[in-house]
Amino acid sequence: MADIPVELPHRDELFPDADEWINSGDAVVYKPFAGCHAGPMSKEKGVLYADLDLSEVAKCRRRFDAMGHYARPDVFQLHVNRAPQSPVVFS
Repeated sequence: MADIPVELPHRDELFPDADEWINSGDAVVYKPFAGCHAGPMSKEKGVLYADLDLSEVAKCRRRFDAMGHYARPDVFQLHVNRAPQSPVVFS
């Protein structure tokens, strides 16, 4: 409750139990390809640490499939101009 401003309308009605967690947190550090490095840290204050293998990051970036199951046509579209293009334009 200490994190909720006293000025919040209906604060005491919304959060009657001062010791209750509003959000349990559940902080987790996941591995790039699946699995859990550390956590979950639930209903406790603290810092979650994990030792990471940075070589996994490069592998994961190469596997990103922008046109596969991550594709969202409302966000990403690929347009190909099939007309012949000049590599140099003089103006």
